Amino acid sequence: MSEILNKIKLEIDNYAKDSNLTELQIVEKLEKHYFNKKVNDNLKLYKKGKKKVSDITKDLKISPRKFYAILEKKKIEHKKYNKG
Repeated sequence: MSEILNKIKLEIDNYAKDSNLTELQIVEKLEKHYFNKKVNDNLKLYKKGKKKVSDITKDLKISPRKFYAILEKKKIEHKKYNKG
């Protein structure tokens, strides 16, 4: 496992040298990419009704508010609840 991680670290270092990005910027971009990939996978299940909001928010480690904001941003229909 550590050998694989060393290869990944080496690739990130090489990419940082070739581009004008720092290692942390590269890791942040990768994090955004994989987070969006996981969100899209969960949204497919949400649309089909196979996964609940509470399960998705636990899986993604985000708040329900943030998840509903993602739904509105992607223009996906969802039930709106009134607090009162």
